[in-house]
Amino acid sequence: MPDPFSESSSGRLVAEAVPGDNAAPLSISEMSSKLKRMVEGEFGHVRLRGEISGWKRAASGHAYLALKDADAVIDGVIWRGAASALPFQPQDGIEVIATGKLTIYPGRSKYQIVIERMELAGEGQLMALLEKLKAKLAAEGLFDSARKKPLPYMPKVIGVVTSPTGAVIRDILHRLEDRCPSHVIVWPVKVQGDGSAAEIANAVRGFDAIQPGGKVPRPDLLIVARGGGSIEDLWSFNEEVVVRAIADCAIPVISAVGHETDTSLSDFAADLRAPTPTAAAEIAVPVLADLRHTISSLALRTERCARRYHERGGERLAALVRVLPKRDALLGPQRQKMDDLGARLDLGLERKVQRSRGELDRAGGALRPATLEHRLTAARQRLDGASRLLDSVNPDNLLQRGYVRVGARATGKVVMTAADARAAGAITLQFRDGPVDARVERAGGKSYEGDKPEQPSLL
Repeated sequence: MPDPFSESSSGRLVAEAVPGDNAAPLSISEMSSKLKRMVEGEFGHVRLRGEISGWKRAASGHAYLALKDADAVIDGVIWRGAASALPFQPQDGIEVIATGKLTIYPGRSKYQIVIERMELAGEGQLMALLEKLKAKLAAEGLFDSARKKPLPYMPKVIGVVTSPTGAVIRDILHRLEDRCPSHVIVWPVKVQGDGSAAEIANAVRGFDAIQPGGKVPRPDLLIVARGGGSIEDLWSFNEEVVVRAIADCAIPVISAVGHETDTSLSDFAADLRAPTPTAAAEIAVPVLADLRHTISSLALRTERCARRYHERGGERLAALVRVLPKRDALLGPQRQKMDDLGARLDLGLERKVQRSRGELDRAGGALRPATLEHRLTAARQRLDGASRLLDSVNPDNLLQRGYVRVGARATGKVVMTAADARAAGAITLQFRDGPVDARVERAGGKSYEGDKPEQPSLL
């Protein structure tokens, strides 16, 4: 069979069928599809161990990464559903075991692994992941002591975020009942497994969103609690979403996760860490009996202090009384001065009366009957003269001698001139025996106002 790559065929410009070769040329897509089926059929289920590199999450929710070891690297993709179900937040540099299938991405002719499940390659990797997250959150200041809020001394309402079943909630309630009965609100959550971190974070934010004065009372204190377990069991309390929810909570939070030797990132973010859930209840409230005893002791001390203050005040008053001068010694000069002023007042009043009596006698001597008679006669003569003058100027007296007083009927004012009479039109003539109404007319017999007079007009 002729070799299509031999020198005899190398000079062709147009491809021709080679005798004996019945294989048609494949397209790139066809070749990629064949390789994809071959790879997926051979490697339909694989588990790979490698270090995460280039981790990123697209807006669609899908995640892309690369797994590498010392000598090789392979691309990987995690679809949105599997990515949301990951039990931890992947980060570069963490060694994991990825389970999935190999496939080929035709767009780049590269093979990759579609990851269905991913786990940490050991507790060492889990601790490395924990330390990276801790360093990141600490750099943001979420664990700073300045952010810690003081716990209320005696909270009226306590919110508890924990599993509704198990010994943890029973221990908390029993210890609160023994020490100081309080109003407790339990927000039930899963404390491990898929979705537990989101439930815990939502519970903390839910308590923080309760408004004062509503149907559900707003807690004065929160307790986030879980019993002991392995680091995997407690991992939900290391999740970033839980740590941020606790750090952002405006209500003081006590973290009580695991046993005394267990430590989670929630402990660093909380305002106070309790070694156990029972210890959290002990920290949350005082012992009621001790509180009553303290109040009684303070009341007794207050009473003693008040009594002692009163006694000391009495002692100081008695000491001052002893050094004060006698009453007679203090008031003697004032009494003597008052007596002196009283005597001088009597003498002054007596002199004033004598002086006034003398003035009265001198004034009475000038009031003789002859003097008064002469004064009365002179006053009577002046009065008679004023009366005669008044009669002489009285206009009504002139009416007795035939004079008439003319007044405007509308205003009642005295008319003094002819112009005023023409302007008034209607006038009243006052005779000695009574008034007469009249009208002022022009030459020709027309009235100035155009109305007929009630009585005969005067020309």
